Amino acid sequence: PLFRGDCEAYLQGISPMKSWMQGYIEKLKSLHDAIPPEEFERIVAVFKQAHDKDRMIFTFGNGANAAHASHFATDMGKGASDTLDKPFRILSLNDNTSWLTAVGNDYSYEDVFVRQLKNYGKPGDVVFTMSVSGNSPNCVAAVRWAKENGLKVLTVVGEKRGVLADLADVAIVLPDNHYGRVEDAQIAICHMIASAFMEGVA
Repeated sequence: PLFRGDCEAYLQGISPMKSWMQGYIEKLKSLHDAIPPEEFERIVAVFKQAHDKDRMIFTFGNGANAAHASHFATDMGKGASDTLDKPFRILSLNDNTSWLTAVGNDYSYEDVFVRQLKNYGKPGDVVFTMSVSGNSPNCVAAVRWAKENGLKVLTVVGEKRGVLADLADVAIVLPDNHYGRVEDAQIAICHMIASAFMEGVA
């Protein structure tokens, strides 16, 4: 059966799946084109300052952004660090399963990141979190604590912005609410940040 809105594509000899795929790709291209260069440059500058001053970087998120945080910490802690005179000090707060489940069970899931920040975070350190909604309670709790304790906050969110965009020192707001496309763009931004250091332009 045809998907809604694909009659014209069908009459032109394009399959409904191909038409849907092309539409997804076009929207993704537009979303990538909408990444603001000024905010991206500011985020890279914060990471460079953290590296120069030997500050810790903490990254975290939920769902796909939990995987993005782990991926980003690897790209910065290994890939980018391999090209520099000293390594980045970066930690994904998603990666200690025992700690996450202990905090989630004994306190609340809202506390899984902030409880770790209270152990590690110091003024001048950096928090980098990603969320499509911008309102994930555990990310918001961690960011509020970070702001109150002198850490710099960076975020990449969807077009709803949410509390995270309002609290962050630098926020990239992606003009889409489609989870797949926003998450596609978020990992692309992570790759660009790491590549900026790997390729010597940061």
